[in-house]
Amino acid sequence: MVEKKSIPLCVILTIVTFGIYGIIWFINVHNSTKALANDTQDTSAGIAFLLTIVTCGIYGIYWAYKRGKQIEDAYRMRGIPGGDSKAVLYLILYIVISIVAWCLIQNDINTLVDYDNGNKTA
Repeated sequence: MVEKKSIPLCVILTIVTFGIYGIIWFINVHNSTKALANDTQDTSAGIAFLLTIVTCGIYGIYWAYKRGKQIEDAYRMRGIPGGDSKAVLYLILYIVISIVAWCLIQNDINTLVDYDNGNKTA
């Protein structure tokens, strides 16, 4: 079950906990996009996080791109316009300021959750 998260609260908790909550948020974002896109072939969140650490963040760039592709697929599956080019946007933002990419991904997750819960104005 994918749930909405407060973006400002996630950012504040990540800062206050010196990044520890960021790990939880990373795993939640991974699992949420995977579920919304019905992607059963994607790696587990733990492996994705571990690969991001081992590769000194390089895998994280691919991870952001992959989240964008899954968000695009989720929008397309629901017939919601505006889901195009998210993968490239997330990739670029992840390289520049990764937390901004996380915020935008979370915003799209929240939009899709609203849509799935009956708010069809997404």
